[in-house]
Amino acid sequence: MGWKASDVPDQSGKTAVVTGGNGGLGLAASLALAAHGAHVVIGARNLEKAEAARRTIESAVPAASIEVVPLDLASLASVAAFAAAVKSAHPKLDLLFNSAGVMAVKEGVTADGFETQFGTNHLGHFALTLQLLPALLVAPSPRVVSMTSTARWMAGKYDLSNPHMRGCYDAWQAYGMSKRANLQFAFELNRRLKDRGLAAFAADPGLSKTDLQPASARANNGFAQRFWVVAVNVGGQSAARGTLPQLRAGTDPAAVGGTLYAPRWISFGAPVVRGVGKGIANPAQYEQLWELSERETGITLDVALAGA
Repeated sequence: MGWKASDVPDQSGKTAVVTGGNGGLGLAASLALAAHGAHVVIGARNLEKAEAARRTIESAVPAASIEVVPLDLASLASVAAFAAAVKSAHPKLDLLFNSAGVMAVKEGVTADGFETQFGTNHLGHFALTLQLLPALLVAPSPRVVSMTSTARWMAGKYDLSNPHMRGCYDAWQAYGMSKRANLQFAFELNRRLKDRGLAAFAADPGLSKTDLQPASARANNGFAQRFWVVAVNVGGQSAARGTLPQLRAGTDPAAVGGTLYAPRWISFGAPVVRGVGKGIANPAQYEQLWELSERETGITLDVALAGA
């Protein structure tokens, strides 16, 4: 059978932040965490949908402790406001699940002028993670889990000198770039902070039935977007199963930071540790991405740690 949601240890007394906890994989993770006693802070842009998610969780878990805080990862100002609110209410955070994301949308920019996918999926989470470090590092064994995707192999040249693909935008390559960045950020975060007691992981959900594919088709109605809507409906696993890799990374006592959890059979199956491939496992590139992310967001690890 392999590892399953019932294997999540008791999370009583822990506080978990889940971005995108209002739907899909984030909602499934929030439900599982609440069912095992965690207080869950859902960060979401669509507050109406987030309140509906809260009701869904409370209906399934009457004793659930759920909190909704506005968060738009496409705005550094919103990220800062969210981080400040969460740290004020919760000086100690145990878990951060960087689960939200957009996929294969038309070319556009965030509030700060970043390419939409790289800005939302990677830079928004980078800024959020660093600003939450003071609360995370107070916890006895904090964990940060960042969601990647098999699309990390679709990143094209993965040109970090042009992360926003200006002049050469391709929706799927841009998505792949953001998802490869999510994985590399997780590994570099682990390297830099493991001596401070923090463990960071990447998680791949495989092919899972969520609103990500339909939302992608609504935002960019291309052939590939429509294809993946059909593919996930035919062969995708449930969101409850798709969220298992991030749940295992975040809660399994035996999990070791700096690893990738993904389905055993690539697209489906129980969550296991998988290799990342020589083309992606590039420590020099990890550092290059980190330095780029600090420049783009204006948030540095030194400043973040000064408040820890």
